[in-house]
Amino acid sequence: MTTGPIPTQGPKPLAGWRVLVPRGGPWGDSVAADIRGHGGIPVVAPMINFAPTADENALEQALTALATGYFDWLTITSATTVDVLSAHQTRIPSHTRIAAVGETTAAALLAAGYRADLVPADDNSAHGLLDEWREATRGVVPLKVLTLRSEIAKPTLTEGLARLGHDVQSVVAYRTVGVPIAANVIGDVASGRINAILVTSGSVAEQVQQQLGPVPSSTLVAAIGPRTARDARAAGLRVDAIAVDRTAESLVDTVAGYAARRAAS
Repeated sequence: MTTGPIPTQGPKPLAGWRVLVPRGGPWGDSVAADIRGHGGIPVVAPMINFAPTADENALEQALTALATGYFDWLTITSATTVDVLSAHQTRIPSHTRIAAVGETTAAALLAAGYRADLVPADDNSAHGLLDEWREATRGVVPLKVLTLRSEIAKPTLTEGLARLGHDVQSVVAYRTVGVPIAANVIGDVASGRINAILVTSGSVAEQVQQQLGPVPSSTLVAAIGPRTARDARAAGLRVDAIAVDRTAESLVDTVAGYAARRAAS
């Protein structure tokens, strides 16, 4: 497993590297710019997309209850969930506190005009949020909590909050669907012309394995965090490097550091 700081001497570490970015939109544009900043060539090939929940009525009822102040807390586990809130023009009362699982999700909340009252300081995951929950809520039990999630999300947070004694309502906010990628990208991966693949979630890992596997041993497969790495391996995908800080910037830095050390050796 290769992580660590990027050497600062010599040419840009990703010079000549073609890096597959598996998501488009503003996120993909930002990551592509970061890769270029390190001298690399981003290949943006979205492999997943997001579709409306199959039970829109349940979601609308939950968001209506949220707007009327029924819930004490709302938990948000992804930036995509923030997009759902914005699309529904959801109002969140000032007394309802919001927990974000990770800095990226918190940033998306702020950008959409919401707030983030609780963000795990170190472990940007459901486990990290649960570890800090008791102190943040001062041990008040039970609280009415709405957890919005993707259709395929593991119930770690919902079950953990229920075990703490809270009244938890878990609602699917969106579905994740695979997107076929271009034949030329598949060919570039198979021939080794793609030097690195970024893996940003378990869903992306499944698509990489299904559409691109087996990935050549010469191609670096980098996961955005330990949870994603575990999900990737469970899907049969090899993982060569794991980002330290579970952010897109850290993920690109990890790939750049790997490339610099490979060049130096």
